[in-house]
Formats: sequence, structure tokens, C-alpha cells
Amino acid sequence: MAVAGSACISASAVFMKLSGTNAGTAAFLRCALALVLLAPLTWREVRRAGPRPGRYLLMDIGAGVLLGLDMVFWAASVLNVGAAVATVLLNIQVVFFPLLARLVSGVRLDRRFVLLAPVMLLGVALAGGAIGHAQPGSDAVAGVVYGAAAGLAYAGYLLLMRLGGGQRHSVAPVCVSTAAAAAAAGILGGLWTGIDLDPGWPAWGWLAALAFIGQVLAWLFITSALPGLAPATGAALLLLQPVMAFGLGLLIGERPTLTQASGCVLVVAAVWYQGRAAGRRASGGRTVPVAGRRPGKGS
Repeated sequence: MAVAGSACISASAVFMKLSGTNAGTAAFLRCALALVLLAPLTWREVRRAGPRPGRYLLMDIGAGVLLGLDMVFWAASVLNVGAAVATVLLNIQVVFFPLLARLVSGVRLDRRFVLLAPVMLLGVALAGGAIGHAQPGSDAVAGVVYGAAAGLAYAGYLLLMRLGGGQRHSVAPVCVSTAAAAAAAGILGGLWTGIDLDPGWPAWGWLAALAFIGQVLAWLFITSALPGLAPATGAALLLLQPVMAFGLGLLIGERPTLTQASGCVLVVAAVWYQGRAAGRRASGGRTVPVAGRRPGKGS
């Protein structure tokens, strides 16, 4: 189930690219379509567990606004550097997340993180094509800038969702944040790229797959699977997402250059090492995942 969930998320960038829509349209419609399934699931959960406290609802809404910004910038990154590379670029949130946690809650930065951050940033620059050679037809600078903006917004989303977690609800926070993401993506996308509410049937099909498979189904798979897995196994399986996305990008005709592929390997290796080291510290020597990526992105 964890592998299936990772595969669902990995396909998100491919679905978005194959839809042929612009960044604003893809971000807004994927959230709006996901609500078709999330809303009844949330209604069922609220009937069973009661309403979500107002304080946490505000956190969910704030997280959703950041998620909407993330989705628009990530979709723009996909259009500029390709599905494979854009999915890897999003992992820059591993750099931004500890920095935001430091600013918000005063969590000290680990020495290993300080040493790994420049390596991670080098990998992002190589993967996006800002250093070395980029894939023909891509815009390396724009892709890296949009990917970095998406990673920053996504790190903020993760931080707020983490602060609002640990309650009785699991579906409701995702539903509320998705609704807020749809609103944010609608505003930013409408002002920036415009939103096409009638993209045609081929595009509707790919966007429906993006919403239901890359968002809702992925979330159901992974949250069901992780509690039954050994922690180290769960953390490793989540790292399959950028690897699978890279492979799927090759299947639809993307051809990243050698330097871009090297950057992708560097990013994945840095994310794995940082997560493994942090997990050992948190468990006194046993590896545990400390900040898994919440599905819904593609993310």
C-alpha cells in the first residue's frame, strides 16, 4: 500500500503535464475535484468524532492557503523543467522546513543539517539546469525559482499541519486545507495565468486522475500503510516518490541531461541521509521517519 501510495503521488506531475492546462487551471481544478470525494468523507468523520475545534480550523485554513500557492508554483515548475525534475525540486522543502521551525518555534538547527543544506541547494541547481546543461526546450532559471517557491510554501503547509495534528480528525484537516488551497490557487492562478473552466475532455480526464489518484487515493493508501510498517521502511518507501516521478517522466518523453540526473541523485541522497540521521536522534539510535510528506501534492 505504501508503494502504491508513493506511485500515485509520483504520477501527479505527469498527469498535470499531460492535461495540457496552465499552472493556475491545474492547481485550482485538482483541489476542486478532490473535494468531491473529501467532502463526504469529512461529513462522515465529523458525525463520528464531532466538530474540529476552531483553533485548529484556522491552522487548517492557513495551511491550505500555503498549499494552494505551492500547487500553482509547482505546476509552473513542471511546465518549465518537466515532470521528473520538478518533482525532485520540490524536495527543497527539506531545507526550508527546519528553517521555518527555527523561526516559529525556536527549534535548534542540527549541525548535520547546516552541512547538508548547501549540498541540497547544489543538487537543486544541477537538477533544474541552472548549473550545467538543461533539457532542450526548458527554462532552467524559471523552473528552479518556481520550484523553490513551491518548496517554501509546502514547508509552511507541513509546519502548520503538524502544529494542528494529533487530534481526533484525520480527513477533516485535509478537506479544509484543500478547500482553502482551491481558493488560494483560484486567486493566484486567476491573476497570473488565468483559469480555464472548460479545458476539454482529455484535460478533464487527466485532471480528474490528478485529483483522485495523486491526491485522495495517495493519502488513503499512505496513511493506512505507514502505521503497519517498520519506521525505517516507511521513510525509505516515501523516498520512492521522486525516483518514480523521474522514471515516469522518461516514459512520456522527457530527457533530462546528465548534469540534471546527477543533481536529482544528489537531492534524493541528501534527503535520505538527513531523514535517517534525524530519525536516529529522535529514537535514541533507531531510525524513524520524522517528517513524512503529506500526500496531496504531487507532490
